[in-house]
Amino acid sequence: MALGLFWASVCLTIFVLILSLDIMGFLSGKNHFDVDGRAVVITGGSQGMGRGLGKLLAQKGANVVIVARNQQKLEDALKYISSAARNPQSQRFHAISADVTKHNENVRILAEVSAWNNGNPPDIVWANAGSSHPTLFIDTNIETLKDQMDINYWAATYLAHATLKAWLKPSKSETIDVKNAKHAKPRHFIMTSSTLCFAGVAGYAPYSPAKSALRSLADTLRSELNLYNGYRRTHPEEGPATDVRIHCVVPGTIKSPGLEHENSMKHPVTKLLEEGDPAQTEDEVAVAAVRGLEKGGFLITTQFLGHAMRAGALGGSPRNNWLVDTAFAWVVNLAWLFIGPDLEGKVFKHGQKHRVQLPS
Repeated sequence: MALGLFWASVCLTIFVLILSLDIMGFLSGKNHFDVDGRAVVITGGSQGMGRGLGKLLAQKGANVVIVARNQQKLEDALKYISSAARNPQSQRFHAISADVTKHNENVRILAEVSAWNNGNPPDIVWANAGSSHPTLFIDTNIETLKDQMDINYWAATYLAHATLKAWLKPSKSETIDVKNAKHAKPRHFIMTSSTLCFAGVAGYAPYSPAKSALRSLADTLRSELNLYNGYRRTHPEEGPATDVRIHCVVPGTIKSPGLEHENSMKHPVTKLLEEGDPAQTEDEVAVAAVRGLEKGGFLITTQFLGHAMRAGALGGSPRNNWLVDTAFAWVVNLAWLFIGPDLEGKVFKHGQKHRVQLPS
C-alpha cells in the first residue's frame, strides 16, 4: 500500500512538472507562428483582448489591421498599437470600421486589406469580435438570442468564408514566387471562442451555444483544409499559394471594458458558479494565446482552469501535447465526478433558498 502511494505520488509530481513546463513554453521548439513582416487582421481590435493582441503582434513585427464599429475607438487603439511597433519605420497599421455581423462587410474587409497589402490577401486573420449577454434563457428575448449568435458565431463564420475563398485560389492569382511557394509560411485563420464551449454554466444560454458552435466550426475546417493543403503538395502551381492552418483560442474571463457591463446583468446563480474563477488582463490573455500559436497548438486555452476544462472535453479535437493532454484528461475526468454534482447542487440549492422569477 505504502509503495503504491509512493509511486502514485511520483507519477503525479512528474505529471505536474511536465504540465507546468508545457504551459510555460519550455517544451516548445520551432516557432509555428512567426508574424514578423506579415499582414494580420484582428476583428474586435479596438478594445479588450483584440487591442492586447494588436499591441503584442506589433511588438513582434507584424503589420496590423484592426476592425471594429466605433471609429473613435479604432483611432485611439491604432495609436496605442502602432506605438508598440518593433520596427516603426517599416511596419504599417490600418483601421477599418465595419459591422462584422453582415456577410458583405466581411467581404469588403478582405478586399480593402488586400488592396492595402499590395494586392495580396492578409497572412493571418483573427476572428476575435464578440460580446456576452449573460442572462437566463427564458429571461432573454428572442432578438437578443439572435444577436448573440450573429456576433459570436456568424461574424466569425462570414469572415472565415470570405478569407478562405481568397486564400484557396490558385497560387498564380497572387504576386508571389510560385517556384518557392512550396516552402512559403502557412496562413493562419484563428477564432476566439470561450471556455464555456467546454461546459454549460447557468446564465450563459444566449452566449455559450454560439461559442460551442465556433469550436465545432474550427474542428470541421481544420479537417477540410487537409484537402487543399494536400492538393497543394502535388500541384504547387495550381493549388493555393500557401498551406492554411485553423486555430481556436479559448480564453476564460478577461478584464475588459465589457466585463463590468456583463456582471451588472448576470443572475446571482451565475456569479455563484463563477466565484473564484481567475481573470486575465488583455495583455495576459494575448501573451498566452500567441504563445499557444507559436507552439503549434490548435485548441488553445489561456490559463490553468481553461487547460483543465479543455483536457476534459477534447473529443475529436487534436491534442496539442499527447502526453500532457492524455494524462490531464484522466485527472480531470476523475475530478468531474465531484465537480459536476457540486455545480449542479449549487444551482439546485440556490433555487431552494431564493425566489425565482417565473414567466408570466
